[in-house]
Amino acid sequence: MSISSVIKSIQDIMRQDAGVDGDAQRLGQLSWLLFLKVFDAQEEALEFELDDYQSPIPEKYLWRNWAADAEGMTGDELLDFVNDELFYALKNLTAPIDKNPRGFVVREGLSDAYNYMKNGTLLRQVINKLNEIDFTKSSERHLFGDIYEQLLRDLQSAGNSGEFYTPRAVTRFMVNRIDPKLGERIMDPACGTGGFLACSFDHVKNHYVKSADDHQVLQQQILGVEKKQLPHLLCTTNMMLHGIEVPVQIRHDNTLNKPLSSWDNDIDVIVTNPPFGGTEEHGIEKNFPSELQTRETADLFLQLIIELLADKGRAAVVLPDGTLFGEGVKTKIKKLLTEECNLHTIVRLPNGVFNPYTGIKTNLLFFTKGQPTKDTWFYEHPYPAGVKNYNKTKPMKFEEFRTEIDWWGSEADGFATRVENEHAWKVSIEDIIARNFNLDIKNPHVGEVISHDPDELLVDYGQQQQSIATLRNQLKDVLGAALSGNKEG
Repeated sequence: MSISSVIKSIQDIMRQDAGVDGDAQRLGQLSWLLFLKVFDAQEEALEFELDDYQSPIPEKYLWRNWAADAEGMTGDELLDFVNDELFYALKNLTAPIDKNPRGFVVREGLSDAYNYMKNGTLLRQVINKLNEIDFTKSSERHLFGDIYEQLLRDLQSAGNSGEFYTPRAVTRFMVNRIDPKLGERIMDPACGTGGFLACSFDHVKNHYVKSADDHQVLQQQILGVEKKQLPHLLCTTNMMLHGIEVPVQIRHDNTLNKPLSSWDNDIDVIVTNPPFGGTEEHGIEKNFPSELQTRETADLFLQLIIELLADKGRAAVVLPDGTLFGEGVKTKIKKLLTEECNLHTIVRLPNGVFNPYTGIKTNLLFFTKGQPTKDTWFYEHPYPAGVKNYNKTKPMKFEEFRTEIDWWGSEADGFATRVENEHAWKVSIEDIIARNFNLDIKNPHVGEVISHDPDELLVDYGQQQQSIATLRNQLKDVLGAALSGNKEG
């Protein structure tokens, strides 16, 4: 039975339970169950490897001792155990991060988790279904990514804004180009469910890990922060499945929540897709320099990334078109970026890469801290032959980036091998300054393409209507101010 069909049947069981209301709660319920099951699978591996291994949580709360037996506790007995014993004990573990880090991970992971199910018999059915998945097998471990995609799609349809699953092809391409090495501190300051961190972990493991000691080093070098409880719990589970025994470096926090000046700039690699289109809660902007204050999330994250990077630190960041052409504070941030970093490459992605989450056009920015920008190369990623848009059944594939990879060259020689072609062009910093840092620079090799695709035309129409509405409101404000000025006069 495939993992996706197991997940689907679990969700069908949960739909019968009066306590679980909607996709978001189903996902929350499934997440803590998955976490405890994966945690126990890892415990078994550690017990096997280490002679005097001590469990970081009381034995009776390990999955194998209360959930693994299909004929075990059920009904009210199971409900009472989960609600009154299991949650109480694990949320109140005395587990200092230095003395019992794995216990600390459990306590943190479950701090805001909740058992929504009210029917103990249905809960037992869900647990038995979950037991059909064996996470100790590497093949099933890799399928965990598929579970995520499915769960996140469900979350998306539940209308939880800002939960973006970065397509795996994009994540892999960004990590492949940044090429994180063994021992480098790798961070995602808005790590979600851990897609970039998992991909970076795999990259280092496949290219640079040669011994057990190397593997220990790798476990320490992955850092993430996630603001929301649910993605944080999923990210922690994801890291455990990738072989990080103590993922204490995955913090449940808002990275923007402390003054920019209080961060150490010692991060070697940042790969991230920060939330965009959202606004931060009031007061967060006070953590940033006065002339760069804004509540637009992507703008704050871009400043933070520039600050966090060590000298010669490298970043790959997903940003919307709005950041490229935006003015005001956005202009100042782009000026800062080009002065402090070498913004050497912007890959412009076509529409639909993030379908079904959003139709917003996105860009991948690659930059290195410590040298100002002299030239920025643009690469317009084309649709593959015969494809007019991406969707759920036809997502973007990593192989499509082969042309960029072949063209890329090396930063060591200033990308001397790069050549302009129908997809690639170079813009000098002088031109960028003359454009007032508007980086929304069209491909000079392509004439104006007129689209007859109804989906695209509708998106364009919507954007035009939005612009008109914004202008109208600005005019109203100006007129209102002028009229009230006249009255006062």
